[in-house]
Amino acid sequence: MKTWKLVSGIISIVLFFLVAFQSCAAGISNSLEENGEVGGTAGMFVAFMLLAGGIVSIATRKGSKGGNIALIVLFLLGAIAGFTLGGSYSDLAIWSGWCLICGGLAVVSLIFSNESK
Repeated sequence: MKTWKLVSGIISIVLFFLVAFQSCAAGISNSLEENGEVGGTAGMFVAFMLLAGGIVSIATRKGSKGGNIALIVLFLLGAIAGFTLGGSYSDLAIWSGWCLICGGLAVVSLIFSNESK
């Protein structure tokens, strides 16, 4: 899981820039259309959860119970916000899926780190 945490952390940090850029564009589109959607704001929230989760993932890759719990909370909050508030910003479902995968693997890491001790 050490390698996975390092790789997923790097990917999450890189995705932060892409998701943030797309979210700004979606927010401007929502404002111009005056459609009442909050996909851009939800996307920015997901982007910051990706950034925070990526940093925590890299920092705690050697394994700690608190680090795994933090990863679960960060990534699952991002996934929930993205899936529920995405609206017409359809790419947000992809980024929320990545958050869900990372959160699920943090759960696996937490379970296996407790069993090995």
